[in-house]
Formats: sequence, C-alpha cells, structure tokens
Amino acid sequence: MNALNNSVTLIGYLGTDVQITELSSGVKIGKTSIATNSVYKDKNGEKVQKTEWHPIIAWNGTAEKMSKFLKKGSHVLVQGQLNQESYKTKTGETKYSTQVKVNNFKNFSTKDEALPF
Repeated sequence: MNALNNSVTLIGYLGTDVQITELSSGVKIGKTSIATNSVYKDKNGEKVQKTEWHPIIAWNGTAEKMSKFLKKGSHVLVQGQLNQESYKTKTGETKYSTQVKVNNFKNFSTKDEALPF
C-alpha cells in the first residue's frame, strides 16, 4: 500500500492582502484567506452558488513572495497541506482551527489585475 499524503490544491480568489508577521526568532508568517466557489442545483432544481473561505498560511520565503506578488482579489492556485492547530480559550476550552499551509502558489491574475468581491 502506498503511503497516504496530506496534500491540497485550491484555485480561488484572495480575500485580503497577505498579512506578514515576523516572530522574535526572525521567522516570517503570512496569513490570508482564499475563496472558492461551487455551483449546484437544490431540490427544486434552482441553481445555487456557494462560496467557501479557506484560511491559508505561508512561512518565510513563500510568505514574502506571496506578499510581493499577490493582493486582495488575485486569482490564485495554492498547493500545500492541511494544518490543524489547537488552542485553549480563557475558559480552558480546547478549540481547533484548520488552515492550508502553502508550499507553492501560482498567480493567474495579470500584473495589475485584482478582481473585486
């Protein structure tokens, strides 16, 4: 049996400019979100468009390149892995969040083009 891999590819539009944070260690983290759309027919045969937002995160050089070449509304392909994190709230409750850790991306928008939402 082949090993299973954690791999995801999304094509959509950036919801915000990439926000870069630099940690005290010098590590850079870029965060944004990507919107994807799907279309289906409901039980009445009516066409429905559904938009889903996916949080994405990039590290170091990838984060810097994304910040340089992408902006809100950019049509983009991202490839990476699903990354789940957990944290404790002030009340001690454990919460989970899932994001896409970007390894590669491709900008489909022209240099000066960003599509509005």
